[in-house]
Amino acid sequence: MFLTKECDYGIRIIRALADGEKRIVEVISENEHIPDQFAYKILKKLEYAGLVQSLRGRDGGYRLSKPLHAINLYEIASAVNDSLFLFKCLRKGETCSRNSEDQPCSVHLEFERIQEILVSEMRRKSISELLS
Repeated sequence: MFLTKECDYGIRIIRALADGEKRIVEVISENEHIPDQFAYKILKKLEYAGLVQSLRGRDGGYRLSKPLHAINLYEIASAVNDSLFLFKCLRKGETCSRNSEDQPCSVHLEFERIQEILVSEMRRKSISELLS
């Protein structure tokens, strides 16, 4: 699947941090209706991707590490999903009983085209544009 529930939660987490303020996981989870265990997992992925910063200690929490105008849907989705392919056969090196790498079928080529459009559209607007 191209976009997962995890991706939806990732977008909600970024939205919860959009004002630049630090938030603890429990507040993010409550405000965005995300189970705490998923929020922790997704925040780790967003942190690894450089989108959020973890603040440790008694006054810890999370905040954005990039301005909203520098974040787009594609960055969030690719941070939380292992792969952003419509179908497994679109990955390089994957085999398909109907395709060979040097001569893919017409259906594969059409899905490749659609995949490129989706990625391009997800990169087109920043989160700040989407939230304003």
